[in-house]
Amino acid sequence: MDIKAKKIDAANASIEATISNEEIQANVDKIAKQLSKTANVPGFRKGKVPVSAVKQQYGAKLVEDAETQSLRDMLDAGLKQIELTAESLMGEPQITKFDKTADKIEVEVKVAMRPEIELGEYTSLIEDFEKPEVTDEEVMARIKELAESQSPLVDSKSARKLKKGDTVSIDFEGFLDGVAFEGGKAEAFSLTLGSGQFIPGFEDQVIGMKKGEEQTIKVTFPADYGSDKLAGKEVEFKVKVNALQEREEVALDDELAKKMLPGEEDVTFDKLKEQVKIQIENEKLGQLYNSELKPKLLETFVSKIEFALPEFVIDQEMDMAINKKAQTMTEDELKELRENADKVKELRETFRDDARNSVKATFIIDALAKAENISVTEQEVMQTIYFEAMQMGQDPQQAYTHYQNSGYLPAIQMAMVEDKVLSKLLNSKIKDA
Repeated sequence: MDIKAKKIDAANASIEATISNEEIQANVDKIAKQLSKTANVPGFRKGKVPVSAVKQQYGAKLVEDAETQSLRDMLDAGLKQIELTAESLMGEPQITKFDKTADKIEVEVKVAMRPEIELGEYTSLIEDFEKPEVTDEEVMARIKELAESQSPLVDSKSARKLKKGDTVSIDFEGFLDGVAFEGGKAEAFSLTLGSGQFIPGFEDQVIGMKKGEEQTIKVTFPADYGSDKLAGKEVEFKVKVNALQEREEVALDDELAKKMLPGEEDVTFDKLKEQVKIQIENEKLGQLYNSELKPKLLETFVSKIEFALPEFVIDQEMDMAINKKAQTMTEDELKELRENADKVKELRETFRDDARNSVKATFIIDALAKAENISVTEQEVMQTIYFEAMQMGQDPQQAYTHYQNSGYLPAIQMAMVEDKVLSKLLNSKIKDA
């Protein structure tokens, strides 16, 4: 077997070989001889089957197995030439050429290695930045907002026209073709105008009414409404405004602080202000990290840290990108691609730069996580999914099982690692405003 192996770069290598028909036949004889000891061939006792009978029974399969064995031998010999072990490879070897003639097979195999990344003085690539400033006005506005959200609603003496955002107490009764329908009546119902709590058009017509005013409102239920009797039907609501409601004013003092910080000792209004300031500060910092600093930092790492990338991983990323793009294309656009292979290649190439950067970023984050001793356990992934599911009113176990069955858990784990790594690095560069 004539073998030529070479390293393309630190992450990719190729092995070329010409396998003669004689070598394939030698492997066929060897495999047939081994199989003759265990094969079941009609007319022969097990273990006493002639090699010729085995070849006749399993002809095509023997050739296929013999070619596979030759490829294994080629790979082992090629890796030895360039001083690589099978354990150092990443992913499966990719057969990029397999030209078979009557007397030989010409083969090319590409292999990939996990890149060795020299991070260097990576912390020097991170710029210092100022902690977001929180003003006293923002703190007081947040405390007032929190206090009002917990204070009871009381009837206002105001007789002004209602506007969007007002909370009102109303009586209403709905009629379809002049007949009151079930579930369409309530008294002293508290409604915030503009909240979208009622079907479209209802709240808009209450806006502009006054306390004590009565009015008949015409609206049409959505076509997909839950009740078949009302879906798509025009109805009338008799509405009476009982009162404009406002939140009872709450004193901003130590007593409020005690209510808002239960279980803590020596609570004062100043301590509440400190806690709220920290909360707003963290919100602003999180927004700054996610919208600006983290993407910028990762972009800097990708542009500044150089290393060879396994080409097959980039190819996989490009394939995923083009498949995702295909899902958004029209049938005519897809037909054009099916009929023109060059257009497919052209479209695929448009994703190369993004795919390369994405793959590079993944390897960099992995290297940084090792350097910073950061990891995310399966338990942390589960807890995160459970918490988010509960916030959205979903069943946590069902959500976790869905992600698990869809194969999304590794991606979620990697995203969490990325978040931890970049947060830790940025936290080390905060300076007070």
